[in-house]
Amino acid sequence: QVQLVESGGGLVQAGGSLRLSCAASGRSFVAYVVGWFRQAPGKEREFVAAITWSGGRTEYADSVKGRFTVSGDNAKNTAYLEMNSLEPEDTAVYYCAARARGTTSYSYWGQGTQVTVSS
Repeated sequence: QVQLVESGGGLVQAGGSLRLSCAASGRSFVAYVVGWFRQAPGKEREFVAAITWSGGRTEYADSVKGRFTVSGDNAKNTAYLEMNSLEPEDTAVYYCAARARGTTSYSYWGQGTQVTVSS
């Protein structure tokens, strides 16, 4: 079992920055892909970014490329989502999730953290 806890959300003005953290307990991330997702009110949950822990391969949704950066700290078993140039459209609850490498479904999810970007 992997337990995930997000933190770092909050209220920020458009153009500002936030860094979200996703701390894992119960198991190391080393054999996992860690993804970030978000869900805005009235919308479906969407993929934001992901990192393959071993090797560091990253991928991003087109809407956040060039603005968001996903990274990980092995020593802390924590993933990060650095968000810059935030826009009101980025307002959502952000979730981190983990799936074992070689699988397609995210099995473990955090509780979510609210990000609100004011115009």
